[in-house]
Amino acid sequence: MSVKHYLSSEKRRERTVETVIDICAKEDPATITTGEIAKRMQVTQGALFRHFPSKEAIWESVANWVAGRVISRLDEAANSAAGPLDALEAMFNAHIAFIIQYPGVPRLMLGQLQHDRQTPARRVIRSLLFAYRERVETRLVEASQAGELRPGLDIDVAAIQFVGTVQGLVMQSLMVGDMSQIAQKAPAVFEIYLNGICADAGVSR
Repeated sequence: MSVKHYLSSEKRRERTVETVIDICAKEDPATITTGEIAKRMQVTQGALFRHFPSKEAIWESVANWVAGRVISRLDEAANSAAGPLDALEAMFNAHIAFIIQYPGVPRLMLGQLQHDRQTPARRVIRSLLFAYRERVETRLVEASQAGELRPGLDIDVAAIQFVGTVQGLVMQSLMVGDMSQIAQKAPAVFEIYLNGICADAGVSR
């Protein structure tokens, strides 16, 4: 006799989000349909839409899930560090670890930013990127005040470059189809970033 397992609405929504992220790791997010999501979850589309009013609402929930976890991991990493440069390295490593754990996230974020339509999901991703950069800027300002950065460094540009460094690793890994390369190359890439911003040339951490 089979036993049916019933999930609460919250658990069903969370499972849907995780399913979408899993599909994004292998497929172009723009091509993902609610039918595919439902099939992967072994439910009907009708059951799916009992928890989400629209496909757009699904993507908004996915974006909120990503934003919440990225910011949480960044804050946890930075707050456990001994100083501002250590915090930047911890944030960098935390982001890399998150991408390795959820390889569908970069595709999802790029997919939302590529189109011009101002969807709720796109607004969430944009807000995430602004919040991310603000956190990086805060640590860069602290490092500058401590005399750890080279004189005259443009903090805004340094923050943009920090985010761009992660994005560059992601793009290279997407090109070769192997996200594991991020972990292999990340330490050397971050060392190059530090050498570009630190007061002492040849810094190594």
